[in-house]
Amino acid sequence: MADVFIIGITGGVGRLLAPKLHSRGDTVRGLVRRDDQQAELATQGMDARVGDLSSMTVDELAAAFRGADAIVFSAGSNGGSREVTKAVDGEGVAKAIAAAHLAGVERFALVSVLPESWRERDLGEEVEYYFAVKKEADIALSRSELNWLILRPSLLVDGPGAGAVSLGPAEFHGQITRDDVAATLAELLHEPRIGRQILELNTGSTPIEEAVRANVR
Repeated sequence: MADVFIIGITGGVGRLLAPKLHSRGDTVRGLVRRDDQQAELATQGMDARVGDLSSMTVDELAAAFRGADAIVFSAGSNGGSREVTKAVDGEGVAKAIAAAHLAGVERFALVSVLPESWRERDLGEEVEYYFAVKKEADIALSRSELNWLILRPSLLVDGPGAGAVSLGPAEFHGQITRDDVAATLAELLHEPRIGRQILELNTGSTPIEEAVRANVR
Protein backbone atom coordinates (compact mmCIF):
# COMPACT_ATOMS: atom_id res chain seq x y z
CA MET A 1 0.00 0.00 0.00
CA ALA A 2 1.16 3.49 -0.81
CA ASP A 3 0.20 7.13 -0.30
CA VAL A 4 -0.17 8.65 -3.76
CA PHE A 5 -0.77 12.33 -4.52
CA ILE A 6 -2.28 13.03 -7.95
CA ILE A 7 -2.05 16.39 -9.69
CA GLY A 8 -4.87 16.16 -12.20
CA ILE A 9 -7.02 13.85 -10.04
CA THR A 10 -10.19 15.10 -11.76
CA GLY A 11 -8.71 14.97 -15.27
CA GLY A 12 -9.06 12.38 -18.00
CA VAL A 13 -6.44 9.94 -16.67
CA GLY A 14 -6.34 11.02 -13.03
CA ARG A 15 -10.05 10.43 -12.36
CA LEU A 16 -9.63 6.83 -13.60
CA LEU A 17 -6.33 6.24 -11.81
CA ALA A 18 -7.57 7.36 -8.39
CA PRO A 19 -10.19 4.61 -7.85
CA LYS A 20 -7.83 1.95 -9.23
CA LEU A 21 -5.24 2.89 -6.61
CA HIS A 22 -7.89 3.21 -3.89
CA SER A 23 -9.19 -0.28 -4.65
CA ARG A 24 -5.65 -1.61 -4.10
CA GLY A 25 -5.72 -0.18 -0.59
CA ASP A 26 -3.62 2.88 -1.37
CA THR A 27 -4.20 6.24 0.26
CA VAL A 28 -5.13 8.56 -2.60
CA ARG A 29 -4.88 12.34 -2.38
CA GLY A 30 -4.94 15.07 -4.95
CA LEU A 31 -5.20 18.71 -5.94
CA VAL A 32 -8.55 20.14 -7.04
CA ARG A 33 -9.72 23.63 -7.87
CA ARG A 34 -13.18 23.59 -6.29
CA ASP A 35 -14.79 22.70 -2.98
CA ASP A 36 -17.42 20.52 -4.66
CA GLN A 37 -14.69 18.39 -6.23
CA GLN A 38 -13.09 17.98 -2.81
CA ALA A 39 -16.45 16.94 -1.34
CA GLU A 40 -17.10 14.42 -4.11
CA LEU A 41 -13.71 12.77 -3.65
CA ALA A 42 -14.29 12.63 0.10
CA THR A 43 -17.41 10.49 -0.49
CA GLN A 44 -15.12 8.05 -2.34
CA GLY A 45 -12.66 7.88 0.54
CA MET A 46 -10.09 10.18 -1.05
CA ASP A 47 -8.65 13.41 0.31
CA ALA A 48 -8.13 16.49 -1.83
CA ARG A 49 -6.45 19.84 -1.33
CA VAL A 50 -8.21 22.83 -2.91
CA GLY A 51 -5.76 25.02 -4.77
CA ASP A 52 -4.66 26.30 -8.17
CA LEU A 53 -1.39 24.84 -9.42
CA SER A 54 -0.59 27.98 -11.40
CA SER A 55 -0.79 30.26 -8.36
CA MET A 56 0.46 27.97 -5.57
CA THR A 57 3.99 28.45 -4.33
CA VAL A 58 6.52 25.64 -4.14
CA ASP A 59 6.22 25.72 -0.34
CA GLU A 60 2.43 25.40 -0.50
CA LEU A 61 2.67 22.50 -2.93
CA ALA A 62 5.32 20.80 -0.78
CA ALA A 63 3.02 21.07 2.23
CA ALA A 64 0.31 19.29 0.24
CA PHE A 65 2.76 16.58 -0.87
CA ARG A 66 4.18 15.87 2.57
CA GLY A 67 3.78 12.25 3.65
CA ALA A 68 3.23 10.94 0.12
CA ASP A 69 5.17 7.97 -1.24
CA ALA A 70 4.63 9.01 -4.85
CA ILE A 71 3.43 11.94 -6.90
CA VAL A 72 1.61 11.52 -10.20
CA PHE A 73 1.44 14.51 -12.53
CA SER A 74 -1.35 13.84 -15.01
CA ALA A 75 -2.67 17.38 -15.47
CA GLY A 76 -2.35 19.06 -18.84
CA SER A 77 -3.73 21.67 -21.21
CA ASN A 78 -4.12 19.10 -24.03
CA GLY A 79 -2.86 21.65 -26.51
CA GLY A 80 -5.05 24.52 -25.32
CA SER A 81 -3.99 28.12 -24.96
CA ARG A 82 -0.31 28.97 -24.60
CA GLU A 83 -0.94 30.57 -21.21
CA VAL A 84 -2.50 27.40 -19.76
CA THR A 85 0.11 25.15 -21.38
CA LYS A 86 2.94 27.23 -19.93
CA ALA A 87 1.34 27.43 -16.47
CA VAL A 88 0.42 23.74 -16.18
CA ASP A 89 2.56 21.60 -18.49
CA GLY A 90 5.66 23.76 -18.12
CA GLU A 91 5.89 25.79 -14.92
CA GLY A 92 3.52 23.42 -13.12
CA VAL A 93 5.81 20.44 -13.63
CA ALA A 94 8.90 22.44 -12.65
CA LYS A 95 7.14 23.63 -9.50
CA ALA A 96 6.01 20.10 -8.63
CA ILE A 97 9.55 18.75 -9.06
CA ALA A 98 10.90 21.41 -6.70
CA ALA A 99 8.07 20.76 -4.21
CA ALA A 100 8.73 17.00 -4.30
CA HIS A 101 12.38 17.64 -3.39
CA LEU A 102 11.30 19.95 -0.58
CA ALA A 103 8.74 17.47 0.75
CA GLY A 104 11.15 14.55 0.56
CA VAL A 105 9.04 12.58 -1.94
CA GLU A 106 11.30 10.70 -4.34
CA ARG A 107 8.87 8.82 -6.59
CA PHE A 108 7.47 11.07 -9.35
CA ALA A 109 5.48 9.81 -12.35
CA LEU A 110 4.73 12.18 -15.22
CA VAL A 111 2.13 11.49 -17.90
CA SER A 112 3.64 12.98 -21.05
CA VAL A 113 2.97 12.49 -24.76
CA LEU A 114 4.55 10.56 -27.62
CA PRO A 115 6.86 13.03 -29.41
CA GLU A 116 5.69 12.00 -32.89
CA SER A 117 1.97 12.19 -32.10
CA TRP A 118 -0.06 13.64 -34.97
CA ARG A 119 3.02 14.43 -37.04
CA GLU A 120 0.94 13.71 -40.13
CA ARG A 121 -1.28 16.70 -39.33
CA ASP A 122 -0.92 20.46 -39.45
CA LEU A 123 -1.25 20.98 -35.71
CA GLY A 124 -1.20 24.75 -35.48
CA GLU A 125 1.05 26.92 -33.35
CA GLU A 126 -0.61 26.31 -29.97
CA VAL A 127 -0.45 22.53 -30.24
CA GLU A 128 3.14 22.67 -31.50
CA TYR A 129 3.93 24.82 -28.48
CA TYR A 130 2.26 22.20 -26.27
CA PHE A 131 4.53 19.47 -27.66
CA ALA A 132 7.61 21.65 -27.11
CA VAL A 133 6.65 22.39 -23.50
CA LYS A 134 5.91 18.71 -22.80
CA LYS A 135 9.38 17.84 -24.10
CA GLU A 136 10.97 20.48 -21.86
CA ALA A 137 9.12 19.01 -18.87
CA ASP A 138 10.36 15.51 -19.73
CA ILE A 139 13.92 16.81 -19.84
CA ALA A 140 13.58 18.70 -16.56
CA LEU A 141 12.25 15.63 -14.74
CA SER A 142 14.81 13.29 -16.29
CA ARG A 143 17.62 15.57 -15.07
CA SER A 144 16.26 15.75 -11.53
CA GLU A 145 17.50 13.58 -8.68
CA LEU A 146 14.03 12.11 -8.14
CA ASN A 147 13.12 8.48 -8.76
CA TRP A 148 11.20 9.55 -11.85
CA LEU A 149 9.06 7.77 -14.40
CA ILE A 150 7.86 9.34 -17.66
CA LEU A 151 4.93 7.61 -19.36
CA ARG A 152 4.21 8.66 -22.95
CA PRO A 153 0.84 7.34 -24.17
CA SER A 154 -0.31 7.53 -27.77
CA LEU A 155 -3.53 9.31 -28.75
CA LEU A 156 -5.91 9.17 -25.78
CA VAL A 157 -9.48 8.01 -26.36
CA ASP A 158 -12.41 7.27 -24.09
CA GLY A 159 -14.10 3.92 -23.61
CA PRO A 160 -13.49 0.73 -21.66
CA GLY A 161 -9.92 -0.48 -21.42
CA ALA A 162 -8.78 -3.66 -23.13
CA GLY A 163 -6.43 -4.63 -20.30
CA ALA A 164 -3.68 -5.28 -22.84
CA VAL A 165 -1.05 -2.85 -24.13
CA SER A 166 2.28 -2.44 -25.84
CA LEU A 167 4.76 -0.84 -23.44
CA GLY A 168 8.46 -0.16 -23.87
CA PRO A 169 11.22 2.42 -24.40
CA ALA A 170 9.92 3.07 -27.95
CA GLU A 171 6.46 2.35 -29.31
CA PHE A 172 4.47 3.18 -32.43
CA HIS A 173 1.92 5.99 -32.21
CA GLY A 174 -1.65 4.78 -32.43
CA GLN A 175 -4.34 5.26 -29.81
CA ILE A 176 -5.11 3.95 -26.35
CA THR A 177 -7.95 4.33 -23.89
CA ARG A 178 -7.45 6.53 -20.88
CA ASP A 179 -8.62 3.56 -18.82
CA ASP A 180 -5.69 1.43 -20.04
CA VAL A 181 -3.29 4.32 -19.38
CA ALA A 182 -4.59 4.60 -15.81
CA ALA A 183 -4.39 0.83 -15.28
CA THR A 184 -0.83 0.76 -16.60
CA LEU A 185 0.16 3.68 -14.40
CA ALA A 186 -1.34 1.99 -11.33
CA GLU A 187 0.68 -1.13 -12.08
CA LEU A 188 3.88 0.89 -12.68
CA LEU A 189 3.51 2.71 -9.37
CA HIS A 190 3.44 -0.67 -7.63
CA GLU A 191 6.59 -1.90 -9.36
CA PRO A 192 9.50 -0.39 -7.38
CA ARG A 193 12.07 -1.92 -9.73
CA ILE A 194 10.98 0.46 -12.49
CA GLY A 195 12.47 3.91 -12.05
CA ARG A 196 14.36 6.61 -13.94
CA GLN A 197 12.85 5.27 -17.17
CA ILE A 198 10.91 6.71 -20.09
CA LEU A 199 8.24 4.29 -21.28
CA GLU A 200 5.98 4.70 -24.30
CA LEU A 201 2.51 3.18 -24.35
CA ASN A 202 0.23 2.07 -27.15
CA THR A 203 -2.63 -0.35 -27.55
CA GLY A 204 -1.37 -3.92 -27.80
CA SER A 205 -1.88 -7.57 -26.95
CA THR A 206 0.22 -7.99 -23.80
CA PRO A 207 -1.67 -8.05 -20.48
CA ILE A 208 -0.83 -4.90 -18.52
CA GLU A 209 0.79 -6.64 -15.55
CA GLU A 210 2.96 -8.71 -17.88
CA ALA A 211 3.88 -5.66 -19.97
CA VAL A 212 5.01 -3.78 -16.87
CA ARG A 213 7.10 -6.70 -15.57
CA ALA A 214 8.80 -6.98 -18.97
CA ASN A 215 10.21 -3.46 -18.45
CA VAL A 216 11.91 -4.19 -15.13
CA ARG A 217 15.62 -3.61 -15.51
